[in-house]
Amino acid sequence: MPAFAGIDHVSLSVTDLDRSEQFYTEVLGLKPLLDFGSVRILVDRPSGFILALAKHDGAAGGPFTELNTGLDHLGMAAATRDELVEWERRFEALGVTYTPIRDEAFASHLNFRDPDDIALEFSASNEVYSGWLAELQDRDIPADEIRARVMDHLQSRG
Repeated sequence: MPAFAGIDHVSLSVTDLDRSEQFYTEVLGLKPLLDFGSVRILVDRPSGFILALAKHDGAAGGPFTELNTGLDHLGMAAATRDELVEWERRFEALGVTYTPIRDEAFASHLNFRDPDDIALEFSASNEVYSGWLAELQDRDIPADEIRARVMDHLQSRG
């Protein structure tokens, strides 16, 4: 099987390119890279993450909802839970709609919304999950073993 090298970019359909570009540059610090008129390309230079914002003629419009088939949310990584706290403070200061940080079995999550109500998330993996990911990259672990470890971890949390 050919190798899967990773995610190249994410493209979001938006209702207002200027408003969306302003949000992603001012709130998340992405930098404008290219403008094709109906599509704008933004980049996070440190990580290389590319985000395309697209305005489609004839689009149905209306706010985003996870209940439609397609994108549920866009999840982005934070290095630590402390970084999530910094993001939460930033969102509060900028008036971004968000839910408080949630600590779950494998990671801490900070969910927020863009101007089109698109669901976004920062997550910071905990030590258990980070260890598993490192192990998965080092060797081929059978799916049954992975499921058993996940269930054991969840049960140990009560």
